[in-house]
Amino acid sequence: MRSATVAIRSRQGSEFAGYLATPEATGPVPAVVLASTVRGVDADIRAIADEFAMSGFLAAAPDLFWRSPPGPASSRLQEIRTGEDDMADTLAYLQALPMFNARAAAMGFCYGGPYAILGPKRLGYAAGISCHGTRMLDYIDELAGIHAPVCIAWGDRDSHAPAQVLETYREIPPRMANVEVHVFPGVAHGYMMSRSAHAFDPAARDFCMARARAILEGLRSRHVSREAGA
Repeated sequence: MRSATVAIRSRQGSEFAGYLATPEATGPVPAVVLASTVRGVDADIRAIADEFAMSGFLAAAPDLFWRSPPGPASSRLQEIRTGEDDMADTLAYLQALPMFNARAAAMGFCYGGPYAILGPKRLGYAAGISCHGTRMLDYIDELAGIHAPVCIAWGDRDSHAPAQVLETYREIPPRMANVEVHVFPGVAHGYMMSRSAHAFDPAARDFCMARARAILEGLRSRHVSREAGA
């Protein structure tokens, strides 16, 4: 596995940084693009990217805040909309790599969670994964018309995903077979991040990484396995 900070060309003509982890592989492989929390591409995001690379996948983590630091919660919807260009440009960057098989999953955490829906909806991604995503009710209608696999997971003690959010999303898998929703009992917001000592949950993290790897394997073989939502 190799890793490096790379320059990604923006459609506006400038460049922004991204973290790229490359597997030791001989043939084309799927990729995962990690949409970070408001902490940006920190040690936790890089560790997740490295783990995917060690499992045989390309992993990229773009700096979604290269224009300016994340603003208050009231500005998040516009910031996420602006970041759509960055997620699309990161996918375009990967398309130029000979190792990429042209199929990628968008995997978002907290702030980045909505890209699990927006990625396959209109940014060219073949799948989406959200871990303790925020503002997810604002994007639930975007699921309409998506046929790619989407995996969404929270803990039932997530302060950013009250009962209304969890119950609304739990109603989706029975009518959309491509969407899975998992809710972990006793788990708080930020369970994927080891630096969140009060919230980090190794079991929930391992489950989400396993589901993400299964989805990525499906992008390799063009068949995605699906487990029932929790």
